[in-house]
Amino acid sequence: MVDFDVFHIVAQMVWRGEIEQAYHFATMLEAQRAASGTESFMPWTYPPQFDLIIAPLAFLPRGLAYGLFTAVTLVAYLATLRRIAGEHLPLTLIVLFPAIAITIACGQNGFLTGTLIGLTCLGLQSNRRLAGLTLGLMVIKPHLAIAFATYTLLSRRWGMAALAGSVVIATSILATILFGMDIWAAVLAGAKEARVYLEHGMYPLFRMVSIYAALYTLGLPATAAFGAQLLVVAISLAMIVYAVYHRMQLRQVLGLTAIASLLISPYAYDYDLPIYGIGFALLVPDLLRLAKENERLTLYGLTLVTGLFGLVETFRLETLYGSHAAEAIIAGRPGSLSIAGLTLAALLGLCWYILRRDRSSKLNMGDTVQRSASAT
Repeated sequence: MVDFDVFHIVAQMVWRGEIEQAYHFATMLEAQRAASGTESFMPWTYPPQFDLIIAPLAFLPRGLAYGLFTAVTLVAYLATLRRIAGEHLPLTLIVLFPAIAITIACGQNGFLTGTLIGLTCLGLQSNRRLAGLTLGLMVIKPHLAIAFATYTLLSRRWGMAALAGSVVIATSILATILFGMDIWAAVLAGAKEARVYLEHGMYPLFRMVSIYAALYTLGLPATAAFGAQLLVVAISLAMIVYAVYHRMQLRQVLGLTAIASLLISPYAYDYDLPIYGIGFALLVPDLLRLAKENERLTLYGLTLVTGLFGLVETFRLETLYGSHAAEAIIAGRPGSLSIAGLTLAALLGLCWYILRRDRSSKLNMGDTVQRSASAT
């Protein structure tokens, strides 16, 4: 069973009036067992707004629904990426290929969230308040929008912030009308259960791109790993604050924000990396201009490893456990490391290090001009 199968199951539960049951371990496990015939289990923690988006999929056979959902979101993502990357699109697609492949394979919503973040960045570059619309729609995965919400407030884009907030409120009201007030209690209960699963390593941590997953699989206790995650969050947000108040180029600020957005939550997967693709596309002109050859090769290598590691580990575990790989993951037996969080953090740090060169050169140029003016 892959991720899209769960989307299809939940879509059917919406129309049966059973959507609250999707957020409870026992009932969701039974629904997935009936659909797949295995013990594979994927908890459902999405906000009810995403339930509304996927509900129409229930009217299509699973295979056709998967093909339509994946094709439409992929085309939208590639069109958005092309607008941002321009002439650097081929390079961007090459380094992003593993992340694109894994997102297609599991039928996840990474292309949808990548499109929303990409359109938000395009709107910010053209100074359109409508960027708040796509940012507000990121309520379907709010943990991936925290960095952009922070940037919006720091840059005092009040109109955009108001629109984003209005979208969240309006969609929440719509979900409440359609599903009832109890849906929110179910969502909170599901989130609490998911935290327990995360603390006990019952997720495929090898496919996560968070510092928490990396350190937990290296043997740190959950508490220490969460502490390290909070430290990375603080550093990532501090970078955004610095970039805004020191007036770095908008393209650079948005690119750094896109990469940082994936490091905020402990619950981020390789299929969320299309957002990294948006960040890379925004930064690649400056990275090619400022980076040394060995730095560029390091950037490409780290990007490929970040997207490829989970895919390689998936094949390895399936070789070891065969059809029981999913059950082995739930039981915590694989013992796989998770390194993508470390490589992603290294990518953010390296991009920051390279881009700081641009500011230093401009400061030096400004000093030179000022000295020349004084001499004159």
